Amino acid sequence: MQDVENIVNGQKLFLKPEYQEVLKNKKQFESAAGATSPERVAEVQKWTESWDYREKNLAREAITVNPAKACQPLGAVMVALGFENTMPYVHGSHGCVAYFRTYFTRHFKEPTPCVSDSMSESAAVFGGLANMKDGLRNCNALYKPEMIAVSTTCMAEVIGDDLNAFIIGAREEAEGELDNILIPHAHTPSFVGSHITGYDNMMKATLEQLSEGVTKEVDAERINIIPGFEPYLGSLKEIKKISKMFGDKIIMIGDHEEQWDTGAGEYTLYAGGTKIADAKTAINAAATISLQKYSTILTAKTIKNKWKQKYEVCNPIGLSGTDGFVMKLAELTGKEVPEELKQQRARLVDAMQDSYPYMHSKKFAIWGDPDFLLGMVSFLVEMGAIPTHILCHNAPRKGWEEDMQEILSKSPRAAECNIWAGKDLWHLRSLLFTEPVDFMIGNVYGKELYRDTKIPLIRIGFPIFDRHHLHRYSISGYEGGINLLTWITNSILDHLDEETKNIAETDYFFDSVR
Repeated sequence: MQDVENIVNGQKLFLKPEYQEVLKNKKQFESAAGATSPERVAEVQKWTESWDYREKNLAREAITVNPAKACQPLGAVMVALGFENTMPYVHGSHGCVAYFRTYFTRHFKEPTPCVSDSMSESAAVFGGLANMKDGLRNCNALYKPEMIAVSTTCMAEVIGDDLNAFIIGAREEAEGELDNILIPHAHTPSFVGSHITGYDNMMKATLEQLSEGVTKEVDAERINIIPGFEPYLGSLKEIKKISKMFGDKIIMIGDHEEQWDTGAGEYTLYAGGTKIADAKTAINAAATISLQKYSTILTAKTIKNKWKQKYEVCNPIGLSGTDGFVMKLAELTGKEVPEELKQQRARLVDAMQDSYPYMHSKKFAIWGDPDFLLGMVSFLVEMGAIPTHILCHNAPRKGWEEDMQEILSKSPRAAECNIWAGKDLWHLRSLLFTEPVDFMIGNVYGKELYRDTKIPLIRIGFPIFDRHHLHRYSISGYEGGINLLTWITNSILDHLDEETKNIAETDYFFDSVR
């Protein structure tokens, strides 16, 4: 069906007559078996757009359809890849780890190193100790990491495997092979929480276990920054650039930028990352700033309660969010805000004034992680937009809705804004049909919502599989604010062009200025 001299991609390949014939036969078989009835499908589909269906859909509790979140070990893998010479190791089945690697690789368009101990049916019954013993030794022998960061999947958690005991047993049996390897570990059950919970569990465990035995000697100039589950590598770069303006002892803890942004040429298994020595001495910093409050809930408790360290939260997305971060750095370091940052801020304000007429009063539906939404909704409110539907599938039970309400209270259209905590994208589909908006902001999984509702999708979030290089940009800082402004405003203008392109019908508002 393919011609070696003229390889056709999937889009056109499946339109060939031979494939269309296969599809036709498949439909006939399924219809004959009573699996499909085009008339009935159309009837039910129309009903799913109604208020009646919406009420039933929003009452749904026992099943998730099109979730707007991933599972815990995914976040744990991101943490591991934020430290130098570290191999993420997942205690579970090989299929789970293949999913994590693929998920990240499709988003970042870069290889994602991660291993598992390939638990199978026997391990599910008798436990995975044997897998752990062999797996850690194999990982060390093959990949020679300085640190192996161990997390778990559903299988290991359901049967109750004890990571600490297993790692001790593996070390004892390794005949010295693992003596010099750091092995921080965290339980990350996939069936509770989400990827941000896994990030939090792994970051907490890594910082606690690496700082064991470290003599506490506070460095008054040292500040830690924990980025949280950050899929925009440009944001990491931007935050480090801003931090550098205030001092050389502001260190990002969990810096995965270089791991997923390597250049062409010979592949390096480990790239960049926070130095292990800096991670061990994070306990000695004068303060720690988390850029994602709800990705570091447990980590915050360790820093505040165990380390007795000053702990701050900043969300540097949008104008006010970046202002808060910059002023916090100025406060902690005792330094004036650099002129360069003042100029960047002025450029963002100028750009916001240019674009304000196009975003003002536009209605948006937006979904994503808790901290991402707090930053993005704040930016939308600053631009006079109306975040009509704010959906957070992995919203924490405490605090997040109140934080979001505080942001919305700054909008004169706050009464038109709705917060949907714990809902999935099939819930959002009902909301979009019954209370339509002008635009959607979210990840790749909104593509089907766009096809169903015809509401334009602006791709900002995680994951994004079907567009290239967006992850290389920043959405944080003043420069990130200009990126967000550019993406959103130009999407609005693109849609305006589409609405005014018919000659002598809709082109009365056509112009080339805007």
